[in-house]
Amino acid sequence: MNAQDTVASTENLTKVYGDRVAVDKVTMTVRRGEVYGFLGPNGAGKTTTLRMLLGLIRPTSGSAYATSPVGALIEGPGFFPYLSGRANLRTLARHRGFADAEVERVLERVDLAGRGDDRFKGYSLGMKQRLGVAAALMGDPELIVLDEPTNGLDPAGMADMRALVVDLARGGQTVLLSSHLLAEVQEICHRVGVIDDGRLLRESTVAELRGGVSIRVRATPEDAALAVALRLAGDEGVRRTDDGGMQLTLPPDAAPRVTRELVAAGVDVHEITAAERSLEEVFFEMTSGHEKELSS
Repeated sequence: MNAQDTVASTENLTKVYGDRVAVDKVTMTVRRGEVYGFLGPNGAGKTTTLRMLLGLIRPTSGSAYATSPVGALIEGPGFFPYLSGRANLRTLARHRGFADAEVERVLERVDLAGRGDDRFKGYSLGMKQRLGVAAALMGDPELIVLDEPTNGLDPAGMADMRALVVDLARGGQTVLLSSHLLAEVQEICHRVGVIDDGRLLRESTVAELRGGVSIRVRATPEDAALAVALRLAGDEGVRRTDDGGMQLTLPPDAAPRVTRELVAAGVDVHEITAAERSLEEVFFEMTSGHEKELSS
């Protein structure tokens, strides 16, 4: 990968509070033009990592940098409640040296131009989040960092935010997205980093993380079916499922052979289909040793 393709990265990034290691030697890379999903259970170190990347807190050791201008929404938007959305953005714009025209541009971008004169305190949660994104978009930065932008939104608000993120990426901007909504991350992200207990467990494309297409089998007796599956796919290629079935890491065109081998072994085949693991399944496998709520 060309260094010019990197817009943000960390190297052995570490943050220690007293005797607690919040972030432990995290090395990650965000590439130009992608939507990068940053995933982790509650307390995993996501927000602390993002704050260090943005220079909001100082790392204990390691480094973090962004090569391009950055706009960010971290831990929810903070605005004056009695000012309108437009007035709040104008206050920010003047502080950052932007003209009022930039305020109008970003209000249009997040579909709030028609409600810009309403007081912030009267906004719905979804509108507040969109105004926060509008503030992050001022100056048209190449990298947008969004920390749980759909947190607390209803389904319509989630859909609006998802569409906005996709639109930003299509327009050539890079989005670093912290989220606990794994189905949505699976749908819109190019690559993901999975963090737990402060450590980055994996960084890869969504497709690589999910492991591609496999074969799902339900058959009885289960012990005999498992013996056939292990012979065909190997110890590392068979995964038991909660409903008594199995997933075999074999291409879908191997299904006829699997069926023949099972029948030849006297096994009754109840189901054999092509299957893909969801990002949610992979995530819980990777973090299964920790009983935590999935949150920011």
